[in-house]
Amino acid sequence: MERLRKRLAWLRLMIVTLFCTAAVYLAWLIQKPELMQTAAKQGSYTCLAGTAEGTIYDRNGTPLVNAKNTCAAVVNPTPEAIAALLSHVLDLDAFYAQVEKGKPFVCTVDTTEIDCADVTVLEIPERYSDHQLAQHLVGYTSQGSGVTGLEYAYDDVLRSVDSQWSVTFSVDGTGGVLAGDSKQVRYGANPVEGVITTLDAAIQRICETAGQSLEKGCIVVMDVESGDVLGLASFPSYSVDNLEEALENPDSPMINRAMYAYPVGSIFKLVTAACAYDQGIAGTFHWDCSGAISVGTQLFRCHDLNGHGRQDMALAMRNSCNPYFIALSQELDGVHLLDTAKSFGFGEETALTADIVASSGTLPTLQQLELPAERANFCFGQGVLTATPLQITRMTCAIAGDGSLPMVRLVRGVTEDGKTVLREEKTVHEEGISGETARYLRWLMCYAAEDEDFQGKPGNVTMGAKTSTAQTGRYDEKGEEYCHGWVTAFFPAEEPRYAVTVLAEDGGYGNTAAAPVLRQIAGAIMELEIR
Repeated sequence: MERLRKRLAWLRLMIVTLFCTAAVYLAWLIQKPELMQTAAKQGSYTCLAGTAEGTIYDRNGTPLVNAKNTCAAVVNPTPEAIAALLSHVLDLDAFYAQVEKGKPFVCTVDTTEIDCADVTVLEIPERYSDHQLAQHLVGYTSQGSGVTGLEYAYDDVLRSVDSQWSVTFSVDGTGGVLAGDSKQVRYGANPVEGVITTLDAAIQRICETAGQSLEKGCIVVMDVESGDVLGLASFPSYSVDNLEEALENPDSPMINRAMYAYPVGSIFKLVTAACAYDQGIAGTFHWDCSGAISVGTQLFRCHDLNGHGRQDMALAMRNSCNPYFIALSQELDGVHLLDTAKSFGFGEETALTADIVASSGTLPTLQQLELPAERANFCFGQGVLTATPLQITRMTCAIAGDGSLPMVRLVRGVTEDGKTVLREEKTVHEEGISGETARYLRWLMCYAAEDEDFQGKPGNVTMGAKTSTAQTGRYDEKGEEYCHGWVTAFFPAEEPRYAVTVLAEDGGYGNTAAAPVLRQIAGAIMELEIR
């Protein structure tokens, strides 16, 4: 009996020892990385097909982003799925690379009509289109955050939306889909929350089409009364799919040229005319243009080397006669001339949003204007003076309106439904010039636009306009100076509603490089109103 008890004790000891050994081995085994990874793959696997963020709208509720859908196919790579997809996949190389992995994946296809149980096609809003409208204003995102433009300025609003499309599969330890198990499809929603801008998609499209002739430059269209930006296009443009190429382009397509300051040229003669009118000499000052004028030791030539002959203000504005305005400048008070420029918004930043702010440009100091030659340069828009296309368009709004200077507005406000504007940014005006001075300048611009040589006037609308050819002090390899071609205008002349500025950077003469673009834009906008 004693012997039996000893054997049973040894047996129990052996059993306990074997159990402990097995437990230790199992604990070690389950800690092995390859087994932990296999275990992690068991259960379910979710394919994220796409996401959508808040929408940027034009003034009428037309989406500028999320404007169309793309077809994303979530694939369980069975032979049947591959056969069904081959004729519809947009990127075959990427498709084959994913198939080789043997696990569920996502690819882009050209249709929703794919009849296969192992393929789920989801329609997901595409953030940017192939030819994205208002690219420089919309901006772009990177790693889930806005980087430039409205994407950056309203990042918190646009990224507050969480809309996802996905398919969840039941999988085995190797990540393969378990046969016969159902999949779970999550459908996101095209988010209607977002930002409503002042842009008009139809006018924006007109600007971008008309501006294709501009190698470099920009177009700005504003509502005369409110200062709302209806269209703004900068050239060349860029694609978010080719940012590296855009960064390497010497023409700098990623900068928004409407917000950069340039030499202005003869458009600034409107400011000089306003100062002369306020001083009471605009109607009485005349000058015989012989083709050049001397100020001190400096000789200024007219673009017409033979001279324009006797000029009054209206003729000098139409002919853009530099000697007339240079002679006029010597009769003007420097303080008043500088103050008149400031009353038009020159030397002042233009804020489209708190984070999108255009350059202030440059103005000469009063001490500089005490120099006759510097005042001569200033009066016809040269010298140290620079301004942005936004500033020029804002000035034109003041002239075409009651003289007050509208605050430029790009965003109406945010929205929760894509229609109703919450916390709308109100239209604001600053004191500019008097209504009487504005009427006088309107008359001058209309007289200039009636010139038979002016190339900016379409056949279906009247307008007031002024062109510029601004010298840059830069020369090409042939020794010819680069010049910026400008034109600014309002229309219809009788009841102005639109102000337009076109800049042809390094484009040459304003009447040949910028005015034809204006003609196309104004004509197309008026056709829109007829429809």
